[in-house]
Amino acid sequence: MSHADLILRNALIIDKQGHEIAHQAIVIAEGKMIWIGDDELIPQQYLQSLSVAIEDCADQLVTPGLIDCHTHLVYAGDRADEFKRRLLGESYVDIARSGGGILSTVQKTRAASESLLFEQSLPRILAMRAEGVTTVEIKSGYGLDCESEKKMLRVARSLGQASGLRVKTTFLGAHAVPPEFQGNAQAYVNLLCDTVLPTLVDAGLVDAVDVFCESIGFSVAQTSQIFEKALKLKIPIKCHTDQLTASGATEIAASYGALSCDHLEFLTEAGAKAMADQRCVAVLLPGAYYFLREKQAPSINLLRDAGVGMAIATDCNPGSSPTTSILLMLSMACQFFGLSIHEALAGVTYQASRALGLDNTTGYLAVGLAADLNCWSIQDSASLCYYFGHQAPHRTMIGGQWI
Repeated sequence: MSHADLILRNALIIDKQGHEIAHQAIVIAEGKMIWIGDDELIPQQYLQSLSVAIEDCADQLVTPGLIDCHTHLVYAGDRADEFKRRLLGESYVDIARSGGGILSTVQKTRAASESLLFEQSLPRILAMRAEGVTTVEIKSGYGLDCESEKKMLRVARSLGQASGLRVKTTFLGAHAVPPEFQGNAQAYVNLLCDTVLPTLVDAGLVDAVDVFCESIGFSVAQTSQIFEKALKLKIPIKCHTDQLTASGATEIAASYGALSCDHLEFLTEAGAKAMADQRCVAVLLPGAYYFLREKQAPSINLLRDAGVGMAIATDCNPGSSPTTSILLMLSMACQFFGLSIHEALAGVTYQASRALGLDNTTGYLAVGLAADLNCWSIQDSASLCYYFGHQAPHRTMIGGQWI
């Protein structure tokens, strides 16, 4: 391509691993990056394009658009009452077993109209966009019946259209056993596999399938059954694993070629090796760790030693991580989990794109990828992790257009 629409000059950028590269230029045409390199080496053919706009970044940081690769942001109501109960000493598990937790949000979400669900969820995705997020994953899982799950996924798609963000939808029907199947979780799993998942896939609403494999969720055998069905339908899989116990779920998910395993507070050496062998991404969720006052953090050293890529996400949800701030998660990942600056930055860009199967589309600065960018008014990438509760002024570009 000989013409250019926009050239960003004198930029400080980060590579796939989150390391800084100074004095760079990015040439953009038709919504994609078509040349990246040393500012002094920009080909003349681009500089001489009649319609090209040239912007001097003045050595400020330019990153890929940020990616929040694990959220549950479509839901109705909140769970502030449970927050009060936990402050008085009740555990998350105790509240869930007494009829609270996920099922309380299910009740509110089922009762909400599609328009009300959209209205309550829109501010959350707009708050993410305001922090530089350009791609977000949204899970279902607060409907737990076919029509309510379909409603959630339709709202997720509508949120993408309204916000301009790239939205990937994940079916999480196996989030909890619904009230009408209490005591018969296997019958519910059979329904998901035989009816609900195929129906939603046929409707074009499912980009991936997730399971909450846990002592208060679904067994390893039930998780395997759902994954078998997903793979038959040619849908990628993800999994909530090892959050509360070491169940072997990580090894099982990796054996099915999962894009990611998420949470991982009780990750074992065998789990880390299984993930490394299958190039499965570890999605770290420091918001849930903080909000639930967890005592055991994921073993970052196990992941590092095994060579597992680490992504970071908000886990935006009403019960265990009521936040929309990916920038706060950067700070928390460094402070609570011990990630380095470059690991954290890669965690909300390249590694997050891998966790969604989008690493051929977005998530890092490379020729041929979408021009999803943030230009930050800072000259040190550490500042993105250093500040918390305060964000640097920035501009966001999606598909070559500043928003």
